[in-house]
Amino acid sequence: MTTLLNTLYVTTPDAYLRLEGETLCVMVEKEKRLQVPLHHLSGIVCFGHTMLSPGLLARCAEDGRSVVWLHENGRFGARLEGPVSGNVLLRRAQYQASETATALDLARGCVAGKLRNCRQVLLRSARDSKSEGEHDNLADAGRRIEHILPQLAQAENIDMLRGYEGDAARIYFEHLPLMLNPRVRGDFPFSGRNRRPPRDAVNALLSFLYALLLNDCRSALETVGLDPQMGYLHTPRPGRLSLALDLMEEFRPVLADRLVFTLINRGQLKPTDFEHRDGGSVALTDTARRSLITAYQERKQETLKHPLLEEPVAIGLLPHLQARLLARALRGDIEGYLPYLHK
Repeated sequence: MTTLLNTLYVTTPDAYLRLEGETLCVMVEKEKRLQVPLHHLSGIVCFGHTMLSPGLLARCAEDGRSVVWLHENGRFGARLEGPVSGNVLLRRAQYQASETATALDLARGCVAGKLRNCRQVLLRSARDSKSEGEHDNLADAGRRIEHILPQLAQAENIDMLRGYEGDAARIYFEHLPLMLNPRVRGDFPFSGRNRRPPRDAVNALLSFLYALLLNDCRSALETVGLDPQMGYLHTPRPGRLSLALDLMEEFRPVLADRLVFTLINRGQLKPTDFEHRDGGSVALTDTARRSLITAYQERKQETLKHPLLEEPVAIGLLPHLQARLLARALRGDIEGYLPYLHK
């Protein structure tokens, strides 16, 4: 099993990254704050105003090491890419699939994985609930999503499939507040998904983690040689990472949503970790971003038994494994795409 390499997240304002021999140095106000061997890093993610030396940028491009710039709220800004890589035959199969019934089958697999994992998150919360009424509500929501799953096979086109996905998403987000411990609900009001900008702390956390997860999915797809912009469930358009968004769907409930509510319930995130800005938007403080990134990285290092491989796998490798399964489905090595189903 491939070792999961580390990703360096730089959140300190005005940090300067430079190359020193075979190491990366992080300088803040001309003081060396961190030095790490370059070969230990698979990628660098910078938040806000972060600068990199030309030498470091050139070396990362040469090695195929990703460098991503995100805005302070986690929104994608830019990405450094080296020479184009990947199997041209695989990408041709990817593009050709968009014009055939294969596109609907692949999109159906992504939605099925997402709905199944949403159901698992709701049922897990129902088991943990100490309120009989809330337990019943969460369990009922899980059953309602379960009833939608067989209908996916009846979808005759992508729009119908998106309709079923939308129905399940409404059920899911309506019941997410019940995942919060009653003692913190007053401090973290949540009435549904909103974004651009997020209007409450929970949505700010979800948007931030989704941005990190999207970057991981994009990297996974590029690693196997797929074009992250040519998707099936999400309509391709210039600049949109449609296939990365497709791949991310099955991981949202288990890698992002569950983590957000766990951190809030444990008291690791507090109302003081958020800034309420003019216009009603809510943003994470620097402290909250660091806490969330640390928790996300620690979560990725945990292992679980992969339901298909039936062997321990680091959680951070799951997008890479699914990207490989998607590539095999496009090449015709396996019949259909097999989404990740969390237990």
